[in-house]
Amino acid sequence: MRSFSLFLGLAALLAGPCFPQAKVQATDIVNHPFSVHFVPQGRLDLRVRSGDVRVVGTDQATISVDLSGSSVDDARTRGLKVVFENKDGDAKMRISGGPKDGLTITVKIPAKTDLRARIPFGEVVVENVQGNKDVSLHAGDLTVEVGDRAAYSRVDAFVFTGEVDAAAFDESHGGLFRSFHHDGQGTHRLHAHVGAGQITLR
Repeated sequence: MRSFSLFLGLAALLAGPCFPQAKVQATDIVNHPFSVHFVPQGRLDLRVRSGDVRVVGTDQATISVDLSGSSVDDARTRGLKVVFENKDGDAKMRISGGPKDGLTITVKIPAKTDLRARIPFGEVVVENVQGNKDVSLHAGDLTVEVGDRAAYSRVDAFVFTGEVDAAAFDESHGGLFRSFHHDGQGTHRLHAHVGAGQITLR
Protein backbone atom coordinates (compact mmCIF):
# COMPACT_ATOMS: atom_id res chain seq x y z
CA MET A 1 0.00 0.00 0.00
CA ARG A 2 2.84 2.39 0.86
CA SER A 3 4.55 1.74 -2.49
CA PHE A 4 1.26 2.30 -4.32
CA SER A 5 0.72 5.65 -2.55
CA LEU A 6 4.26 6.71 -3.44
CA PHE A 7 3.60 5.78 -7.08
CA LEU A 8 0.44 7.91 -7.14
CA GLY A 9 2.32 10.87 -5.67
CA LEU A 10 5.05 10.65 -8.27
CA ALA A 11 2.49 10.33 -11.05
CA ALA A 12 0.71 13.49 -9.89
CA LEU A 13 3.96 15.42 -9.89
CA LEU A 14 4.85 14.25 -13.37
CA ALA A 15 1.41 15.05 -14.71
CA GLY A 16 1.55 18.72 -13.64
CA PRO A 17 3.49 21.55 -15.31
CA CYS A 18 7.25 21.26 -15.10
CA PHE A 19 9.03 24.53 -14.29
CA PRO A 20 12.77 23.93 -14.08
CA GLN A 21 14.57 26.12 -11.56
CA ALA A 22 17.57 27.98 -12.88
CA LYS A 23 19.70 31.08 -12.50
CA VAL A 24 21.71 32.02 -15.55
CA GLN A 25 23.98 34.97 -16.34
CA ALA A 26 25.29 35.81 -19.79
CA THR A 27 27.49 38.62 -21.11
CA ASP A 28 28.52 37.59 -24.63
CA ILE A 29 25.12 37.47 -26.35
CA VAL A 30 26.72 38.37 -29.68
CA ASN A 31 28.76 35.16 -29.98
CA HIS A 32 26.61 32.97 -27.71
CA PRO A 33 22.88 33.70 -28.21
CA PHE A 34 20.92 33.52 -24.95
CA SER A 35 18.15 30.89 -24.64
CA VAL A 36 16.66 29.07 -21.64
CA HIS A 37 13.82 26.57 -21.26
CA PHE A 38 10.57 28.09 -19.95
CA VAL A 39 7.22 26.32 -19.94
CA PRO A 40 4.12 28.27 -21.10
CA GLN A 41 1.62 29.47 -18.44
CA GLY A 42 4.43 30.94 -16.34
CA ARG A 43 5.07 34.52 -15.20
CA LEU A 44 7.93 36.77 -16.30
CA ASP A 45 9.09 39.95 -14.58
CA LEU A 46 11.20 41.70 -17.23
CA ARG A 47 13.46 44.69 -16.60
CA VAL A 48 15.34 46.07 -19.61
CA ARG A 49 17.66 49.04 -20.00
CA SER A 50 16.44 52.00 -22.05
CA GLY A 51 16.34 51.68 -25.83
CA ASP A 52 14.49 49.85 -28.57
CA VAL A 53 12.90 46.75 -27.07
CA ARG A 54 10.63 44.12 -28.61
CA VAL A 55 8.87 41.38 -26.65
CA VAL A 56 7.49 38.69 -28.93
CA GLY A 57 5.37 35.68 -28.04
CA THR A 58 6.22 32.42 -29.82
CA ASP A 59 5.09 28.79 -29.82
CA GLN A 60 8.42 27.69 -28.32
CA ALA A 61 8.93 26.66 -24.67
CA THR A 62 11.94 28.97 -24.35
CA ILE A 63 12.92 32.51 -23.48
CA SER A 64 15.62 33.94 -25.72
CA VAL A 65 17.35 37.28 -26.36
CA ASP A 66 18.35 38.45 -29.84
CA LEU A 67 20.32 41.59 -30.71
CA SER A 68 20.16 43.57 -33.94
CA GLY A 69 21.18 46.99 -35.24
CA SER A 70 24.30 48.88 -36.18
CA SER A 71 25.87 48.61 -32.69
CA VAL A 72 25.51 44.86 -32.19
CA ASP A 73 29.26 44.28 -32.25
CA ASP A 74 29.69 46.78 -29.39
CA ALA A 75 27.28 44.96 -27.07
CA ARG A 76 29.94 42.67 -25.61
CA THR A 77 32.64 45.29 -25.11
CA ARG A 78 30.16 47.76 -23.57
CA GLY A 79 28.93 45.34 -20.95
CA LEU A 80 25.51 44.14 -22.06
CA LYS A 81 24.41 41.57 -19.48
CA VAL A 82 21.46 39.20 -19.09
CA VAL A 83 20.52 37.75 -15.70
CA PHE A 84 17.69 35.19 -15.62
CA GLU A 85 16.23 33.43 -12.62
CA ASN A 86 13.34 30.94 -12.66
CA LYS A 87 11.62 29.53 -9.61
CA ASP A 88 8.63 27.27 -10.22
CA GLY A 89 7.54 29.15 -13.33
CA ASP A 90 7.92 32.58 -11.71
CA ALA A 91 10.84 34.10 -13.61
CA LYS A 92 12.83 37.32 -13.46
CA MET A 93 14.99 38.63 -16.27
CA ARG A 94 17.25 41.70 -16.17
CA ILE A 95 19.00 43.10 -19.26
CA SER A 96 21.48 45.90 -18.60
CA GLY A 97 24.42 47.67 -20.20
CA GLY A 98 25.47 47.80 -23.82
CA PRO A 99 25.60 50.66 -26.35
CA LYS A 100 23.03 53.40 -25.90
CA ASP A 101 22.13 53.73 -29.59
CA GLY A 102 21.91 51.50 -32.64
CA LEU A 103 20.77 48.41 -30.76
CA THR A 104 17.42 46.60 -30.75
CA ILE A 105 16.83 44.00 -28.03
CA THR A 106 14.28 41.31 -28.90
CA VAL A 107 13.04 39.08 -26.10
CA LYS A 108 11.13 36.01 -27.28
CA ILE A 109 8.88 34.29 -24.75
CA PRO A 110 6.18 31.61 -24.85
CA ALA A 111 3.02 33.33 -26.11
CA LYS A 112 0.99 32.13 -23.11
CA THR A 113 3.04 33.96 -20.50
CA ASP A 114 1.93 36.54 -17.93
CA LEU A 115 4.25 39.48 -18.61
CA ARG A 116 5.27 42.34 -16.33
CA ALA A 117 7.79 44.64 -18.04
CA ARG A 118 9.54 47.79 -16.89
CA ILE A 119 11.71 49.84 -19.27
CA PRO A 120 12.86 53.36 -18.29
CA PHE A 121 12.91 55.05 -21.72
CA GLY A 122 12.61 54.00 -25.33
CA GLU A 123 10.46 52.50 -28.03
CA VAL A 124 8.84 49.28 -26.88
CA VAL A 125 6.71 46.82 -28.85
CA VAL A 126 4.85 43.84 -27.37
CA GLU A 127 3.51 41.30 -29.87
CA ASN A 128 1.60 38.01 -29.65
CA VAL A 129 1.74 37.79 -25.84
CA GLN A 130 -1.51 36.06 -24.92
CA GLY A 131 -1.35 36.17 -21.12
CA ASN A 132 -1.81 39.10 -18.75
CA LYS A 133 0.28 42.14 -19.68
CA ASP A 134 1.55 44.91 -17.38
CA VAL A 135 3.98 47.22 -19.19
CA SER A 136 5.35 50.57 -18.01
CA LEU A 137 7.78 53.21 -19.35
CA HIS A 138 8.91 56.51 -17.88
CA ALA A 139 8.95 58.02 -21.35
CA GLY A 140 8.74 56.85 -24.95
CA ASP A 141 6.41 54.99 -27.27
CA LEU A 142 4.70 51.78 -26.22
CA THR A 143 2.86 49.61 -28.74
CA VAL A 144 0.92 46.55 -27.59
CA GLU A 145 -0.66 44.05 -29.96
CA VAL A 146 -3.99 43.29 -28.29
CA GLY A 147 -5.09 40.25 -30.31
CA ASP A 148 -8.63 39.13 -29.49
CA ARG A 149 -10.26 42.01 -27.59
CA ALA A 150 -12.87 39.59 -26.24
CA ALA A 151 -10.12 37.80 -24.27
CA TYR A 152 -9.83 40.66 -21.74
CA SER A 153 -11.66 41.25 -18.48
CA ARG A 154 -9.97 44.61 -17.88
CA VAL A 155 -7.85 47.01 -19.93
CA ASP A 156 -6.23 50.19 -18.55
CA ALA A 157 -3.95 52.57 -20.44
CA PHE A 158 -2.63 55.84 -18.99
CA VAL A 159 -0.32 58.56 -20.31
CA PHE A 160 0.57 61.52 -18.11
CA THR A 161 1.58 63.67 -21.08
CA GLY A 162 0.93 62.41 -24.59
CA GLU A 163 -1.58 60.25 -26.39
CA VAL A 164 -3.46 56.98 -26.03
CA ASP A 165 -4.44 55.39 -29.34
CA ALA A 166 -6.61 52.37 -28.56
CA ALA A 167 -7.64 51.54 -32.09
CA ALA A 168 -8.22 47.92 -31.06
CA PHE A 169 -11.07 49.23 -28.87
CA ASP A 170 -12.14 52.12 -31.17
CA GLU A 171 -10.74 54.83 -28.86
CA SER A 172 -8.10 57.57 -29.21
CA HIS A 173 -7.19 60.37 -26.75
CA GLY A 174 -4.44 63.00 -26.80
CA GLY A 175 -3.21 65.75 -24.48
CA LEU A 176 -2.65 65.71 -20.70
CA PHE A 177 -3.68 63.00 -18.23
CA ARG A 178 -5.09 60.81 -20.98
CA SER A 179 -6.40 57.40 -20.01
CA PHE A 180 -8.46 54.56 -21.40
CA HIS A 181 -10.45 51.89 -19.56
CA HIS A 182 -12.31 48.85 -20.83
CA ASP A 183 -14.17 46.06 -19.02
CA GLY A 184 -14.97 42.81 -20.78
CA GLN A 185 -16.04 39.23 -20.29
CA GLY A 186 -12.64 37.63 -20.87
CA THR A 187 -10.03 36.41 -18.41
CA HIS A 188 -6.89 38.42 -19.22
CA ARG A 189 -5.80 41.84 -17.94
CA LEU A 190 -3.84 44.54 -19.75
CA HIS A 191 -2.25 47.51 -18.00
CA ALA A 192 -0.13 49.99 -19.98
CA HIS A 193 1.49 53.14 -18.56
CA VAL A 194 3.79 55.77 -20.07
CA GLY A 195 4.84 58.92 -18.22
CA ALA A 196 5.44 61.01 -21.34
CA GLY A 197 4.89 59.70 -24.86
CA GLN A 198 2.36 57.50 -26.58
CA ILE A 199 0.53 54.23 -26.03
CA THR A 200 -0.83 52.36 -29.03
CA LEU A 201 -3.14 49.39 -28.52
CA ARG A 202 -3.54 47.81 -31.92
